[in-house]
Amino acid sequence: MKKRHFIAMTVLCTMAAGCAEKQQPAEQPKKEVTPAIELSNMDTTVNPADDFFRFANNNWLKNNPIPEEYSTFGAFTEIDQRNEKLIQDIIDGVSHDTTATQGSVAQKIRDFYNAGMDTTAIDQRGYTELLPYFEQIDKISDKAELAALLGDLHKNGFGGFFYAGPSLDPKDATHYIMHLYQGGLSLTDKDDYLVAESQEMRDKYVEHVAKMFELTGTDSIEAAKKAKAILALETELAKNSMSRVERRDPDKTYNMRTFDELQKTTPNFDWNTYFSNAGAPTIENLNVGMPDFVAGLNKVILNTDLNTIKDYLRWKVIHGSASMLSHDLDAENFSFYGNYLYGQEVQQPRWRRILDATSGCLGEAVGQLYVEKHFPAEAKERMLNLVENLRVALGERIKNLEWMSDETKAKALTKLAAFNVKIGYPNKWKDYTNYNVTADSYFKNFHNYVLFENDIDMARLGKPVDKEEWFMTPQTVNAYYSPEMNEIVFPAAILQPPFFNMDADDAVNYGGIGVVIGHEMTHGFDDQGCKYDEKGNLNNWWTEEDATKFNERTAQLAKLFDEFQVRGYQINGQLTLGENIADLGGLNVAWDAYQMTDEAKKNQSIDGYTPAQRFFISYGTIWRNNSRDKYIERQVKTDVHSPAEARVNRTLGSMPHFYEAFDIPEGSKMYIAPEERANIW
Repeated sequence: MKKRHFIAMTVLCTMAAGCAEKQQPAEQPKKEVTPAIELSNMDTTVNPADDFFRFANNNWLKNNPIPEEYSTFGAFTEIDQRNEKLIQDIIDGVSHDTTATQGSVAQKIRDFYNAGMDTTAIDQRGYTELLPYFEQIDKISDKAELAALLGDLHKNGFGGFFYAGPSLDPKDATHYIMHLYQGGLSLTDKDDYLVAESQEMRDKYVEHVAKMFELTGTDSIEAAKKAKAILALETELAKNSMSRVERRDPDKTYNMRTFDELQKTTPNFDWNTYFSNAGAPTIENLNVGMPDFVAGLNKVILNTDLNTIKDYLRWKVIHGSASMLSHDLDAENFSFYGNYLYGQEVQQPRWRRILDATSGCLGEAVGQLYVEKHFPAEAKERMLNLVENLRVALGERIKNLEWMSDETKAKALTKLAAFNVKIGYPNKWKDYTNYNVTADSYFKNFHNYVLFENDIDMARLGKPVDKEEWFMTPQTVNAYYSPEMNEIVFPAAILQPPFFNMDADDAVNYGGIGVVIGHEMTHGFDDQGCKYDEKGNLNNWWTEEDATKFNERTAQLAKLFDEFQVRGYQINGQLTLGENIADLGGLNVAWDAYQMTDEAKKNQSIDGYTPAQRFFISYGTIWRNNSRDKYIERQVKTDVHSPAEARVNRTLGSMPHFYEAFDIPEGSKMYIAPEERANIW
């Protein structure tokens, strides 16, 4: 499913007027007003024509250095921290409730959180809770037994060799099918194993794996040997893996196979036993996302010593559990994955990590309490109205596209009209009755959650799709578009400044949350989303000529980002193409929607800035962000989102109204010649 963003603004004038008419009683404290644009965050000594990101944010960047426990800190983090206090108040209240009935949601939240915070008990147990899994791995004496073992390990949430699980059928989104994908790597990307530039990382990784083995009872010499063999095994998996850019093409990752065809591809692995032990029903057909990887998997298993396979699986158990175990394992895990890879100086405090885990594993249980306190029901309907304004604006843009035929336009409009919109929170809440949580063990509570979710996942096979289901919790600061569901989803928590501000003028809200709505809508028509029809099926609804024109236009956007660097790190325009299309489309759609407002028509300046200028300043502020160099390095290699600076400066370079608003001259650093700009939606 696609990722990343939020909600918008529509009847702001009406709402603001309503507030103005109601006089507060004299004894009431004056409402604290959040500035629409905090002028002190800007730096007017920076020419907006040279670096708009720093023009809008430079003083904020200077005054908000990255806290030592973060690798990146920005607008999302600010909201996360505000949100975190609300969730902390909820969970703190529940965690001290000694009257909660056994089996109740309150009991589960209380015991999950308290067990995670009981570091004395966790340290006393050390890694002993892994011993049953180690014994299970040690017992196998033949590779023929690997399928049963791997099924059990996967069901319990441990990785290894590949990933298999139910998801929607891309060509018939009315039901779920089993999907089989590449997996098994412990570094962040296949290139980490293969390119010369990553040799230091590989050396550090081997040291880390060896240290984790030592901490779980292996002597140092044997631990070093095991670590080197594990790197060699994962390197073979990496050689057969698709790149991140290749995986972005849904046509390449849709390869239906019968169960017998799969078994013939990997004759040395018993898939029937694997799926049975993983908790799946009988599988007749499935999607093999990466056929070359699966074929290569058979060779990897054949050519790898059984003891190395067992060590590898033991490593995956250790790796997947480190944050739930004693301090020494947790700290070593952070040292490599947090500090070395992403530059995070110190680990997040324990309470914050357990708060996040509680809010994740009991997401909708916590979310229901969050919504009751912090998201009134009437806000949901208000937000639905906001989204509809953006839908109208996108529809008008589609109708007026000069490069698209009427035939394809009609189908695009049909898809847009079919968008399902989810705002705030689910209409029905998740039932946690079958999730067993005790006060005894954080590790067990987490793995009980994994088993609980696995049962839910496997039960989806063969059943109709539940269109009411959410894949983000209400307290999540994010949003998403799902191509198979053809839906856009905006959780309650994103509706905060700088994205959405009830005290702000329309220009600021449309430049913030309006762009976010437009972004998620445009995902339905980015280079991936455009391959799905109004029913969510992978189905080509384009004429050949229109598809060619679309690809030419997206290639131009990819080229613009390929040419852009952040701190010397080159952006991959193909990897980030979908998000870059959505950013540019979101800007265009939000701009058009804003032009429909009375405020835009009046064109009155505020604080010395025109409405158009405030729209773009608002856009710049939602991406304010400080990041460590190591974070940027990892981001450009592995993330489908461009760094914040590029999302502002490079995207605005293709926005004609931006040039008008700030009188951007030819030859300036922000300037892109008209014939080189991207113009898609």
